[in-house]
Amino acid sequence: MKSTITREFSGRKFTEEDISLIVETTKMYPKLPRKELASTLCELLGWLTPNGKPKVIQCIDYLSLIEQEGLIKLPEKSTKGGARRRQMSAGEILSGIDRSEITYCNTIGLEIACPGKDMQRWRGYVETYHALGDPHVYGSQLRYTIKSGGRDLGCLLFSASSWALEQREGWIGWTAEEKKRHLHLIINNSRFLILPWVRVKNLASRALSLAARQLQKDWLEEYCYAPVLLETFVDAAYKGTSYKAANWIYLGETKGRGRNDRDKDYTLTQKSIYVLPLQKDFRAVLKGEKPFKAVNPDDE
Repeated sequence: MKSTITREFSGRKFTEEDISLIVETTKMYPKLPRKELASTLCELLGWLTPNGKPKVIQCIDYLSLIEQEGLIKLPEKSTKGGARRRQMSAGEILSGIDRSEITYCNTIGLEIACPGKDMQRWRGYVETYHALGDPHVYGSQLRYTIKSGGRDLGCLLFSASSWALEQREGWIGWTAEEKKRHLHLIINNSRFLILPWVRVKNLASRALSLAARQLQKDWLEEYCYAPVLLETFVDAAYKGTSYKAANWIYLGETKGRGRNDRDKDYTLTQKSIYVLPLQKDFRAVLKGEKPFKAVNPDDE
């Protein structure tokens, strides 16, 4: 087996047997659509979420990676269905959007951006108006559109937490084994955008507070378990004012490394780390001393 093949991806380490199984399966089913191939491999490898769902998105990304490394040959990507929509520019997606200034709003709400037009518009907003653009995130995730009176005010993305964060680990006080078993109970606010024509006082902190009240229920419904802690990284230039106003806790500064920076190149700027517990006994849950809220698949 090639020594240059990536053996660790998205928090999972692949053994020689795992790699051999992937190679043999892709050879056995050369015309199987990528999504079905990934789903099959997830079941064979036991690559599943805590509630037993196959990690199809991560598997597809890993297969694409090892294909680039010359290990396997994947079937051609399907061009059926939403291919034309995926190729639309952000400008086309956002054409006709009302960009008139908003300086006041009453009640706000968070709506999950569902696949289709809602998701396209969410991605268009973030790609166009967020400094970091629309991210490619792995694993469990929820995208919200902040709304009031039928108008879109902003966007929020919650996704998988950072794999390793020294300040967070010390603050929680958990062991390596506890972290391995319960890391999925922390989720990251990886994008937050207030649209540039929206100038409503305290809107950002209001949206963050609403998300904190709503996230456990939404995540439980979508993924059959509820997270207990939120985290985020804020560029020093933004000072984290909205997070502080929404009672997030400052833990310190990052070391300027990305999620995959194993060689310690330190190429990223340092960011402030903030966390927010979603329930009082979050620390006991993360340490395995208390159970987390989950839906038993057999009860559904």
